[in-house]
Amino acid sequence: MRTAIVHYWLLGMRGGEKVVESLCRMLPEADIFTLFYDPAQVSETIRSHRVTASYLNPLRRFHRSLLPFMPSALESFDLRGYDLVISSESGPAKGVLAPSTARHVCYCHTPMRYLWELYPAYLNEWTASAWKRALMRPIARNLRLWDFGSAARVDDFVANSENVRRRIWKTYRRESSVVHPPVAVETFFHRPQEDYFLVVSELVQYKRLDYAVRAFARNGRRLRIAGDGPEYRRLKQQAGGNVEFCGRVSEADLRELYAFCRAFLLPGEEDFGISAVEALASGKPVIALGRGGALETVPVHPPLGGVLYDETSEDSLNRALADFEAVEAQIRPEDLQAWAAQFSEQRFQEKMRRILAASAAVPSGIAR
Repeated sequence: MRTAIVHYWLLGMRGGEKVVESLCRMLPEADIFTLFYDPAQVSETIRSHRVTASYLNPLRRFHRSLLPFMPSALESFDLRGYDLVISSESGPAKGVLAPSTARHVCYCHTPMRYLWELYPAYLNEWTASAWKRALMRPIARNLRLWDFGSAARVDDFVANSENVRRRIWKTYRRESSVVHPPVAVETFFHRPQEDYFLVVSELVQYKRLDYAVRAFARNGRRLRIAGDGPEYRRLKQQAGGNVEFCGRVSEADLRELYAFCRAFLLPGEEDFGISAVEALASGKPVIALGRGGALETVPVHPPLGGVLYDETSEDSLNRALADFEAVEAQIRPEDLQAWAAQFSEQRFQEKMRRILAASAAVPSGIAR
């Protein structure tokens, strides 16, 4: 079958791009379509495929501001001649126009959170400008209508977690299978701990690093943050000398940071939380907000893999740090690595092959 992989943008190698990379290994002849593409920022595996970027690509530096134009750009892709379309979605990627004879499988990292679940926070808390808020309301409303309608173009939804499966039903009223995203668990390793906690995250508002940075600035514990993003300056202003911003680091340096940390910190609600699994694969416990994907990835009963806490507040995080220190000696790195093995790339590919084979066996437009 001729296969097209559609991904929202290829401007780095985060969790969504790791899924695309694994799909590329599964489907070596597949072509890739994306809104924005920077070859220097993606892996050789992705670059080895034919990649078609949208007409918005010359403006990729401003990609976060171009959401209103993305539906048109996606619908401009010519997918005639493809038998299978796989969209990798946490933005509008599923909105492509697939041929009537093709099956469209959407691997959904989450419905667009800035239009649905997190829209009240973006509108009322995270957007300070009154004119931007006024402009956001009608644009977001129209995009929600398009996003809901475009879900009807998908034949089969696959969610990256039970958490996202519930969101897909709530947002689109569509059922979905669950296939956890691939993590290269065998490439991570454990080393004796050094005295620092670790965050690996894009520095954006919904990741909720703000209260974590303030908590560590006040409690004096060492914190290292790997990642970059638009919130860097604001977070840096809130940090003390014990909070170190490492910026974007190489894959090798990231594995070293995981290997030597005392524990990994996940202060925001994640769709799944690949970084938490990477920490567990390094034999390191996780201290996480007890919502979303962390409820599926962080074991809190034998094997004891860390601590979950209830609120996005400094007090709640500080209590969790104290709870962690009380049980730290009981945590066994080998148990955490064994737990993380269930999220391997091999498991991902096995499950996706079964779904794609079943989907391809049913002609498009025929109910099962």
